[in-house]
Amino acid sequence: MTLQRRILILVSAVVLLAAVGVLAVVRASSRADERNRTQAGGPAITRGEVSLTPGAGGRRIVFRNMAWGPHRDELATVPADAPRGARTASGVSCLRFHAAAGTGICLQADKGGVQDGYRAVVLDAGLKEVVARPLAGIPTRARVSPGGHLVAWTVFVGGDSYAGTNFSTRTSLLDLRTGKFDASLEDFTIRKDGKTYRNADVNFWGVTFAADERTFYATLATGGQTHLVRGDLVERTVTTLRENLECPSLSPDGTRLVFKKRVPGLSPDAPWRLYALDLASMQETPLAEQRSVDDQVVWTDDRTVVYSLPGDFGADLYAVPADGSGAPSPLMASALAPAFLG
Repeated sequence: MTLQRRILILVSAVVLLAAVGVLAVVRASSRADERNRTQAGGPAITRGEVSLTPGAGGRRIVFRNMAWGPHRDELATVPADAPRGARTASGVSCLRFHAAAGTGICLQADKGGVQDGYRAVVLDAGLKEVVARPLAGIPTRARVSPGGHLVAWTVFVGGDSYAGTNFSTRTSLLDLRTGKFDASLEDFTIRKDGKTYRNADVNFWGVTFAADERTFYATLATGGQTHLVRGDLVERTVTTLRENLECPSLSPDGTRLVFKKRVPGLSPDAPWRLYALDLASMQETPLAEQRSVDDQVVWTDDRTVVYSLPGDFGADLYAVPADGSGAPSPLMASALAPAFLG
């Protein structure tokens, strides 16, 4: 092959790669523009006031709106008894969100610096920023304690999915009463099988708080296994209770946890089923949802839990009884990270 022909082939390859790159950018831009346009048949959404004050305006749901249009990713609200009704959008954008007792935690993209990143923002009842912390990775879980005094969040700092094993997480806790900030639960003393445990591969995620504003539950992963742990914020300890539990969520009455569990024989990409755990008897009950749920459920009351599954516009919310009875039912389309207030 002559030198001239080699140069021609090289130039052609460069031009082709450039064209592919331009096409990818154009398609991404077109997709972004499409997401900013309201979709036919979607929920009615208007800009208005959104409050986290308990009891204000009756019982309601505050959530991340996933419907395409100018209010996508904003916190929005609907009456709890009309979840498919018109939505009021706040103008505050969150990737993950939770709220209780007039306090919200919003994990959001931070585009104000030299390089895009993420931050955790504590919100007051009027969605005003109280305090903010930079995040070390991609937001994935967030929780507020029942009394509104404690917030927790988890980020991915390596890998991008709980489904595999090649990931690392960091879970942080903030006490709004004292300002005490624990950057990582890995700094807590781990008690496993009655002994103090240490291992470089330890990861935590999926915190859920008890009403005493001291006790919490979470997932601990180490040695290729996941464990349910009970944490004590005063003693700064976590104690293993049971294996093969992820993303626990404590019932309002404090008696049960609903969690996702890996079930042998299922696809590695969709390995979970929802189960309930009675904390007194430690008996597990499978819930009626047969699909793989990669979410930390939210309790609407002591009888029902809500969770997300992939939808046409990002995610949809479903509800199912927490005692194993009944069947799952659609709750809201194009919604994520709900908090039931009032």
